[in-house]
Amino acid sequence: MPLITLSATEDDRRIAAFASLAIAMHVVEAAFPSPLPGVKPGLANVVTLVALQVWGWRSAAWISGLRVVVGALVTGNFLGPGFVLSCAGAVAALLALAVARRLPGVSIFGLSVVAALAHMASQFGVAYVWLIPHPGMWHLFPVLMTAALLFGLVSGRISVILLRRIETHTHETLKALPRSTD
Repeated sequence: MPLITLSATEDDRRIAAFASLAIAMHVVEAAFPSPLPGVKPGLANVVTLVALQVWGWRSAAWISGLRVVVGALVTGNFLGPGFVLSCAGAVAALLALAVARRLPGVSIFGLSVVAALAHMASQFGVAYVWLIPHPGMWHLFPVLMTAALLFGLVSGRISVILLRRIETHTHETLKALPRSTD
């Protein structure tokens, strides 16, 4: 049987590093109690937002997908209801980001809020249709969407800070490179 050799590209290593960071944040966040089911800050989404701004949608999608799958494996929720809800939220957020980033004038705050709202709306929809198809669930919807809005703004702010630091670091690195004498 022939030996198959796989080689990792620079993109693969970068995605793995950022996915690892997002997974660690996801696992830590899962350990904290939630005031309401489904309400978590979602700080791992900051990693996805930064990746989206710096390397594009494909990298952000890989990071988000790896976070959902590996995070569920690590926390013991793989293929459970939490995993399904997380997948639905991640897919909805990524689709919303794909559309929103093409609109003129949408800032990182806007992207963060759109992603958070799409994530929560999708999770709510799946929970309502699959887990708790009771009209009383709609009383939670405004609370959940308000939480998503607030956490989206927080994630947006953190993303802005990180992107500024990345930009500053990049400019300093470029200034430190030796100049060509051509």
